[in-house]
Amino acid sequence: MPYKSAKCSVVLDVETTGLSPSRGDRVIEVGAVAIEDGEIISEFDTLIYIEKKIPWHAQRVHGITDAMLLGKPPSEEVFPELHQFISGSAIIAHNARFDIGFLKHEFHCIGVPFNPEYHCTLEMSRRLFPKLTNHKLETVYRHLCGDLPHNINGHRALDDARLAARVWMEMVKEYGSNG
Repeated sequence: MPYKSAKCSVVLDVETTGLSPSRGDRVIEVGAVAIEDGEIISEFDTLIYIEKKIPWHAQRVHGITDAMLLGKPPSEEVFPELHQFISGSAIIAHNARFDIGFLKHEFHCIGVPFNPEYHCTLEMSRRLFPKLTNHKLETVYRHLCGDLPHNINGHRALDDARLAARVWMEMVKEYGSNG
């Protein structure tokens, strides 16, 4: 991983077993991209083994199956590595409250404090582009950047983090980080 300066930001996305960590839902994939000076300088991506079945409704969203998690590292291995990757960086996510809520839970489970500064591209897009038909990541990306890359796998953590990174960089370039 290249050296990250203090002005580096990390755009991240998680895929989960459901919508609520308080109901026992877990992170099963995390993707993160470090950006600096308008460029992606490093990436972090992994599926995460958990001892819980992925509900069908979650599988339909992201396509991650129980079989795909077999042999993958458990959360006790992944989250210390992720913490090192994001340490000292501002966090950016599309619908950040969702991602940050899950990450706070996962870090709490391994005894690591986590209360990052973060920015939300979803909230920012709602302020900047109130007339968009919706503010899904793909919609905001198309509005700012044009067609989606043809090799993108929507609702997978690293690809969504890459899309959100481009959205963030475009919004910052045009409107500043406060939107």
